[in-house]
Amino acid sequence: MSKKTKPTSARDARLAQARQEQQAKERRRTFLLVGVTAVIIVAIVAMVGYAIVSEADEREAAGNLEAVKEYEYQGGNHVQGEIDYAESPPVGGEHNPIWLNCGVYDEPVPSQHAVHSLEHGAVWVTYDPDLPASEVETLEATLPDTYTLLSPYEGEMPSKIVASAWGHQLALDSADDPRLKGFIKEYREGPQTPEPGAACTGGVDASGTVSQ
Repeated sequence: MSKKTKPTSARDARLAQARQEQQAKERRRTFLLVGVTAVIIVAIVAMVGYAIVSEADEREAAGNLEAVKEYEYQGGNHVQGEIDYAESPPVGGEHNPIWLNCGVYDEPVPSQHAVHSLEHGAVWVTYDPDLPASEVETLEATLPDTYTLLSPYEGEMPSKIVASAWGHQLALDSADDPRLKGFIKEYREGPQTPEPGAACTGGVDASGTVSQ
């Protein structure tokens, strides 16, 4: 009997050892899977938290836009000649058939052309001609390269700096006001744009001369 049971015992021992090794591998695999899953969950939570904080910081940096005034104007009303606008600077309404080239101007620009640029989604930042050069430089640095206009304005304004988009306007007292960036982000080619995607180049310059 002993001669017959020895091989069986040895086989059982090998099987038991194999099972133990397999179970150990499965435990390690389970621990690894749990660890990787935990790391992924922590990373996702961290990313979501960062996004929420970043969005909150961005909103805070952009300032409160509750002071933005809104006006109702229909696009597409093209007329020739000078136009007497209700707002100063204007934020919409009738305008010249040719838009003003977006960019930075060191002299007043024709409003009837600038309003056409607003119709195309541009933000027009106007400032008092007596605004210190340092503030003008700050405005230049703040504005994106496309779909923005910057120019002095000789008419009466509600403040020394005014940001205008089609049907929307915000009065500012400083070039450092964080609301300017918020206004640009919100309204440059924003949902209020009557003709989104229309050109902001190939129009006229400050003198009213068509670009070649």
